[in-house]
Amino acid sequence: MASINKKMLFGIGLLLIVVMPTVGLAADKRTFQSLDEQVESLKKEVISINRELFILEEELLFPANTQTFFFLSMEGDTYFSLDSVELTIDGKVVSNYLYTDREVAALSKGGVQKLHVENLKKGEHEVVVIFMGQGPNGRDYRRGSSHRFKKEFEPKYIEFKISESQQKNQPEFAIKEWE
Repeated sequence: MASINKKMLFGIGLLLIVVMPTVGLAADKRTFQSLDEQVESLKKEVISINRELFILEEELLFPANTQTFFFLSMEGDTYFSLDSVELTIDGKVVSNYLYTDREVAALSKGGVQKLHVENLKKGEHEVVVIFMGQGPNGRDYRRGSSHRFKKEFEPKYIEFKISESQQKNQPEFAIKEWE
């Protein structure tokens, strides 16, 4: 009987040696799952806080009463293949943009690009935009347009529009202020 007890005790001990680590692993697995959930929760919070900080930064850098937005649009397929745009405000170049074929295609399908945002004081200002690309018959084309406008305390929206003149077989470039 003593030998059976020793064998049983040995078997139970062996069983405990095999089973106990797996019980520990299960506990570790739950701990890791809990940590993973906490990490995911923290990531979501960081993304939310980052979004809020970005909005606050935009509001601080561009207060609503000084904001002036500049947009670019194209009216369908024009006699002009756009390569780049240079934007000058009050004699200072503030933006140069090179276009890909996909961007030009999106613009020609009715897309509107936010070209630039600028803080401007109340008063008179002048904007000059220079369009560069390929004109009729594949010739290099460079055309500039200027516009004087008055900035008040509300945000200002200005659009540069490229369209076509059927009568002249030439592209037309217009600048308009949004109301």
